[in-house]
Amino acid sequence: MSGKSNLKQTRRRLSVMSDNTLIEGMDGVNLDAKEEVPEQAASSTGGFIINSYGGYSKKGYAPYNPKKKNQDALIMAEDPKTRSLFLCVLDGHGEDGDKVAQAIKGKFANYLFKHRSFADDIKTAIGDVVAKVESEILRDPSIETDFSGTTFTCAVIRGNTMTTGNIGDSRSTIGYRNAAGGITGIAISQDHKPDLPAEKARIEEKGGRVFAVEYDDGVDGPPRVWLGHMDVPGLAMSRSLGDAVAHSAGVSSEPEFVEYEFNPDGREDLILVLASDGLWEFMTDQEVMEMALQTTEPRYAVDKLISEANERWMVEEQVIDDTTVCVAFLGGFNASGK
Repeated sequence: MSGKSNLKQTRRRLSVMSDNTLIEGMDGVNLDAKEEVPEQAASSTGGFIINSYGGYSKKGYAPYNPKKKNQDALIMAEDPKTRSLFLCVLDGHGEDGDKVAQAIKGKFANYLFKHRSFADDIKTAIGDVVAKVESEILRDPSIETDFSGTTFTCAVIRGNTMTTGNIGDSRSTIGYRNAAGGITGIAISQDHKPDLPAEKARIEEKGGRVFAVEYDDGVDGPPRVWLGHMDVPGLAMSRSLGDAVAHSAGVSSEPEFVEYEFNPDGREDLILVLASDGLWEFMTDQEVMEMALQTTEPRYAVDKLISEANERWMVEEQVIDDTTVCVAFLGGFNASGK
């Protein structure tokens, strides 16, 4: 395959071009460079079931877009007052996707911890803060939000329970010890893809369309959301924050919540992972958990997972998506399955 054909192929998963903007895209980076947004590993306090956690956000690589910034963001914050841990991954897209993600990162935890319902109604608090930060971003004249937005996946851990909220296709996954003594990984959140029946029905009810771009060689890209009368914006998810044009076609910013009690039915939960689709695109929940199980600290698991994801992106697409990973070790688990 020629270099030109290779470039077209790599753009299918990541980008849709319009006349005036790069709707989705990647930025260039030295593959050996350190992460752009490092976060230190931490031993949690305040009685969390989480015994340690860590994460970072690493910029991707694409030869056709060398100047774009890292559009992912990571939040890790503790609230001593409610003895809660808040973890959140954001995956921005569009011309100002980095600004959208960073604006949310800068204020979300503070708003959440101060919300009047956070102590006794986590879902209401998350939902209200999501609506508040999105409204502020949409009103900010310095951020282009017609074709820019972000995913949002978060977890609030308090005592032995976790409340997850998800918008888009970043993901939260849990790993538990199986009968063979290994680990089994399962997704807690659901990726919001446009071709999911309920998501597609909502989009079509609002006048939008869902279809994949067809290419001359017969290879289709992922299903995307389009206006009813025009082939924009081509968003590859059915829920997001921002994305005013896509929202007029039925894309939603409503979080989907899951309330999870750790160690259900006596099983032993070991590892929690939140990540952008830079990790999940070419790695399964099971592969991620098996790899994390072989590490001795969350920060080493994060580094190993991002390195593996980057290698797979280069093999499959010759580009690398921005990749953000947060790993938490649970209960008494601390090293190599111990």
